[in-house]
Amino acid sequence: MNKELIINKTMEYVKSKLEGEGTGHDYFHILRVYKTAIYICEKEGADLFVVGLTALLHDIADWKFNDGNSDIGPRLTRKWLGDLGVDDFIINKINMIIKTMSFKGGTTNSKQETIEGKVVQDADRLDAIGAIGIARAFAYGGYKQRELYNPNIKPQKYKDFDQYKVSVDTTVNHFYEKLLLLKDLMNTQSGKTMAEERHKFMMTYLNHFFKEWDCIETN
Repeated sequence: MNKELIINKTMEYVKSKLEGEGTGHDYFHILRVYKTAIYICEKEGADLFVVGLTALLHDIADWKFNDGNSDIGPRLTRKWLGDLGVDDFIINKINMIIKTMSFKGGTTNSKQETIEGKVVQDADRLDAIGAIGIARAFAYGGYKQRELYNPNIKPQKYKDFDQYKVSVDTTVNHFYEKLLLLKDLMNTQSGKTMAEERHKFMMTYLNHFFKEWDCIETN
């Protein structure tokens, strides 16, 4: 099976799994990450086939929706790509990226060793910041029944992944615990450049948020 057909079939597979999902981890999130990853890939000289498949499959079974289990996604990925006849070396490379891609409260090692991993991780993190990142943060916060903001609950620095999984938090705190940190965690020059504007937009948003929270005129 040729590479283009494998990509197209994988896109259809992911759509069947994630279409209509309401927390910001839906099929359109995958498409945005895919398009951004392809854009960065072409600038950074990474393997287009590996980048494309990894971007499409990186959230096929996100740990956040599987009781913290990080192994389901790689297992589904291996079966899907194996059935399509993808070489084991490529499958292993893709799974290694997927296993180590997530931020997870900054409590686990998410450093990417390959240029393909760096490209896809940057693309995924770019979708977590800026205007869409803000929308996704509040969509997921609603799903988790989190308060928008509570001045009595301060941002945390988590000791480990288990603490992160069970934390009681607010969506605004999530900006300080993750989203505002991502600009400085970009791997590629392309990712760093794209992150700058999105980071500035989040800072502007938070400035307005706190003015409105304190009933201060914003004009």
